[in-house]
Amino acid sequence: MKTITISGTDKEFQIGKILCIARNYVDHIKELSNETPQAPVIFTKPATSVIFQGEPIIIPNHSSDCHHEAELAILIGKPGKDIPAAKALEHIAGYGVAIDLTLRDVQAELKKKGLPWDIAKGFDTACPLSGFVAAATVADPQNLQVRLSVNGQLRQDGNTSLMIHSVAAMISYMSGIFTLEAGDVILTGTPAGVGPIKSGDSIEAEIPGVGQLQLKVA
Repeated sequence: MKTITISGTDKEFQIGKILCIARNYVDHIKELSNETPQAPVIFTKPATSVIFQGEPIIIPNHSSDCHHEAELAILIGKPGKDIPAAKALEHIAGYGVAIDLTLRDVQAELKKKGLPWDIAKGFDTACPLSGFVAAATVADPQNLQVRLSVNGQLRQDGNTSLMIHSVAAMISYMSGIFTLEAGDVILTGTPAGVGPIKSGDSIEAEIPGVGQLQLKVA
């Protein structure tokens, strides 16, 4: 079982559900020529997709177009159902950096057929996570810079203020569908600049004040 420990504390959480929001930044929607959704688009990743700092990313052999998507990650520390947005931030134990790895070619084929795209998002190593800092150390989750570089070249650099659905709104919406439990992780969407990675690439994702994540592609 994979666990997350909050930096500077002895609090340890077993990873539960990984709930992700798609199309949460307008510029990212435009770069993939997607329609802007009326309600949040939710998908999931299994806990087995998680890797941590220094572990290798392994791109499945059946894909030739794996993309990086840097994101703010939220760790739920207090369970809840139908959580009001005004109370949502009280349920957060910590914040971290995530990379939502996506097999873009596999996803595109599945979308053409109207099929779910779990296999494009949930393969082993598809959810790199940094360490997590306590929620109290982040003054405003809607004012964080999300950056990602590949081989030292900056590709993504966006602010969480550009989210369509705020962190609080996401938690409220998701808790109306799924009971949120301690250890659940929410990936909050990616800013523009997503792109391909390949074997041998070095990837660094960073959210100042939250954390860094450095990985290599096997």
